[in-house]
Amino acid sequence: MANASEQSLLEALLDSWDRNNTILVNLLRAVPEGGLAVRAMEGSPSVAELFTHIHYVRLVFVLEDAPEFARKLPEEEWLREPDPDHIAQMLNESAQAVRDAVKSRVEAGRDMDLHYDHPILLLQHMLWHEGYHHGQIKLALKLAGRPITDEEAGPVTWGVWMRKK
Repeated sequence: MANASEQSLLEALLDSWDRNNTILVNLLRAVPEGGLAVRAMEGSPSVAELFTHIHYVRLVFVLEDAPEFARKLPEEEWLREPDPDHIAQMLNESAQAVRDAVKSRVEAGRDMDLHYDHPILLLQHMLWHEGYHHGQIKLALKLAGRPITDEEAGPVTWGVWMRKK
């Protein structure tokens, strides 16, 4: 990186990625008992499958764009994992792989191998993708009569984004 200002910007972007993963794991922890099996409708992925899909997608893009940071891909993209602790571990591991890949490529001034004009675009893609599925998860739970209330979700989602260090 060229200077302290650019390094500070990279750290802020990586912090946003870390916060995003914290919010996703917080959402997972807020899913009510039995909620991981919920589907918005027949044929839709379950809440658990949405979380494991996010993990899988992260790892696929790291493999394709910065293979030196690749981790072992799960055998299934839409895994019906019943254990929220295992899903949280998966999400934390894949978030670290994305973080490490982006940080390394930015600091080295190196492009991604397959996608994206700049490594930061991988972070932006993942944020958009995961926000999309975050909404699907909350809607599926609401449709199944097991909503996560704003009082429950606010402090562990929006509060994480807006908290100053």
